Amino acid sequence: MRKNFSLLVLIAAAALALGACDQNKQPEADKAAAEQAPAVLPAPTNATDKAAWKKYLVSVVTANMQGVKTTHPYMYFVPAGDDEAAVADRANQLDNVKIVVARGVLPGNMMAFGGPESAKTAQLAVDAFKDAAPGSFKEVVVLFIGSPGDFDAVKTAVAAAGGEARFVEAK
Repeated sequence: MRKNFSLLVLIAAAALALGACDQNKQPEADKAAAEQAPAVLPAPTNATDKAAWKKYLVSVVTANMQGVKTTHPYMYFVPAGDDEAAVADRANQLDNVKIVVARGVLPGNMMAFGGPESAKTAQLAVDAFKDAAPGSFKEVVVLFIGSPGDFDAVKTAVAAAGGEARFVEAK
C-alpha cells in the first residue's frame, strides 16, 4: 500500500512538472500569435460577389477585435442592389438583426455590419437599433464597415443603446 502511495505521489509530481513546462511555452506562443496581425483583404470591386465580400468582412472584423472577449462576433453582410432578391435579402437580414437586438447581446461581444453599399448597410444598422432599450448594449462593440459619411447615423443609433460604435472605412 505504501509503495502504491509513493508511486502515485511520484506520478502526480511528474505530471505537475510537465504541466509547468507547457505553461512556460504557452505565453511565448501567445506572444508570437499576437505579433502576427491578421491581414486585411482589399475590398472587392464586384458588388455582387457575395463570397468575396464575406471574406473581406471576416478579415476586417478579425483585425478589429480589440477589447472583444468572444471569438465569435455577430457578423452581418448587407447585400447590394435594388432587385427583388437583394431587397428580400436585406429585409430578412433586418428581421434577423432586430431579433438579436431585441434579445440583447452579452457584454464583451461584437456586432459587425458591412456590405458593398455603405448607405444601405448603415440604414439596416440604424433600423435594427431603432427599438433597442437604452443601455442594453453596454460593453458591446458595434463595428460599421463602410463610408465615413454613413457612420454618424450608426454611431447615434448604437450610442442610444449604450454600445460602443467603431468604424472601419471599406477600402
